[in-house]
Amino acid sequence: MILKILFITICVLWLLKMVVRLLLPIFFQKLMTKAQNQANQRYQQQHPNSPDGRIRVEYMPPKEKSHGDNSGDFVDYEEVK
Repeated sequence: MILKILFITICVLWLLKMVVRLLLPIFFQKLMTKAQNQANQRYQQQHPNSPDGRIRVEYMPPKEKSHGDNSGDFVDYEEVK
C-alpha cells in the first residue's frame, strides 16, 4: 500500500515537472510581451509627437565670418641649435 502511494506520488510530481517545463516558458513569454506593450504605450503617451524610428535633421546655415583679421595670431620665435 505504501509503495503504491509512493509510486503514484512520484509519477504525479514527475508529470507536474514536465508540464511546468512546457508551460512556464510560454507563460513568461506572454508576460514579457504584455509588459513590453505597456511600456511602449506609456512611452507613446509621454512622447506623442515623436515619430517612430525617424530622425529629424534641421538645416543650420553656416555662421557668417567676422570682418576682422582672419590670418590668426602668430608668435615670433627663434630657432635654437
